[in-house]
Amino acid sequence: MRKALGRFASGVTIVTTAQPTDSGDRNEASVHGMTANAFTSVSLDPPLVLVSIANRAKMNGRILETGRYGVSVLACDQEPLGLHFAGAPQDDPDLVRFVWRGDVPLLDGALVHLACSLEASHPAGDHTLHIGRVERLWYADGRPLVFYTGSFRALELTGRDEPWGF
Repeated sequence: MRKALGRFASGVTIVTTAQPTDSGDRNEASVHGMTANAFTSVSLDPPLVLVSIANRAKMNGRILETGRYGVSVLACDQEPLGLHFAGAPQDDPDLVRFVWRGDVPLLDGALVHLACSLEASHPAGDHTLHIGRVERLWYADGRPLVFYTGSFRALELTGRDEPWGF
């Protein structure tokens, strides 16, 4: 199953959430993040997105506790962040830089930032599907990081605006 579905290319996201402190100081907030490629748009009206999180992952419980999460869509030069949040810590102490959008931490330099409030959670096998309402979004142009056949890749943009013809 993993090998077959690994042939579906997907973008790479970092899902983040933060447990606020009593003082409300962002520097003291407990931030948690994880790499996820199981992300999709659900609806434009209302604006909803979905992340699929393993039930055993710490992030699953943290999203349920906080009721909020962020999604950062990574650019092609952010592979080290994808690896870091996938459980392979990188040696660069300056690698992880958060940008706060309201009370949601997101990754600096990402192509897209989505700040979401939890609408619903649905158990689905060994995962939980968390549907979030997009409260705020930001985006920039650039080349995305993609995941294909078990590895990160850069998507080359051709600049072609005309439709493909046969």
